[in-house]
Amino acid sequence: MQAGPGRTAVLLFNLGGPDKPADVRGFLYNLFADKRIINLPWGARQAVAALIASRRAPLARKNYALIGGGSPLLRETQAQADALQAVLDAQGDEARVFVGMRYWRPFIEDTARQIAAYRPDRIVVLPLYPQFSSTTTLSGFEAFRKAYKGPGETHYVCCYADNPRFIKAHADAIAAVIGGLKAPETYRLLFSAHGLPEAIVERGDPYQEQVEASVRRIMDALAVDMDYAICYQSRVGPLNWIGPSTDEMIREAGRDGKPVILVPVAFVSEHIETLVELDIEYAHLAQAAGVPDYVRVPALGVDPGYIAALRDEVVKAIGAGAA
Repeated sequence: MQAGPGRTAVLLFNLGGPDKPADVRGFLYNLFADKRIINLPWGARQAVAALIASRRAPLARKNYALIGGGSPLLRETQAQADALQAVLDAQGDEARVFVGMRYWRPFIEDTARQIAAYRPDRIVVLPLYPQFSSTTTLSGFEAFRKAYKGPGETHYVCCYADNPRFIKAHADAIAAVIGGLKAPETYRLLFSAHGLPEAIVERGDPYQEQVEASVRRIMDALAVDMDYAICYQSRVGPLNWIGPSTDEMIREAGRDGKPVILVPVAFVSEHIETLVELDIEYAHLAQAAGVPDYVRVPALGVDPGYIAALRDEVVKAIGAGAA
């Protein structure tokens, strides 16, 4: 890394998820009690979070039961941390990668204490959200900033939606799927990202703009003549959300007689939104809507190109420049 002597701590963080059915309600409460998710005064937010968690927990447990009863996100994130650690070790860097989660164990707050005990000279806070949103990245930054009491200068990686290795990793993953299809030119690529309420974007959140920029770069790198569209999934509640929605675009593909390749462009790990929402719910929707074929590109996970992109971001954050 060549950023000067001393230790570097890397905090790799993500949303988190329940480990078992009994954790679901607590996880949902923590999620909706975040001021970046529900913008109400603390007492009111606490009451609303408790109500939402109580009402949504039974359905959420059923969905988690489809993937073993709990979220695989911690396991996925630990694998990414291990892969990043191996790359840093191979470069001869004195660095240690830590995992923290925003809404379930290991909480960012607990990991902050582990990092302080490591006595780093510098810390890189690295989200597993390629595109920045106040509801995800900023929330994690705030949690770490509030919790961390140890030594070292902290560097925050806001986003890497335009990282060339990140873009190429997506393009390569799509190309691998396309290579296994007959008549791939007949398919429509649907790039699906987690949605946001319109009000959050209107307040200046750059998430939608960064998602769309990522897709443009991926399509440029892919260099294929195929239909494509950007869409957003996981909308909840009565608010107006950014669109078009993924389910609407699947129905449109059915009306057009187009087979679909679904790309999770803002999810870098397999979890409930990919394994249940995309692979089960939307696959059933595609069949019902008359979509001739429905294929899903895997999340990047521990793809070497993606891990190299994360390493680039660590190096850039501490001012050494990417190799």
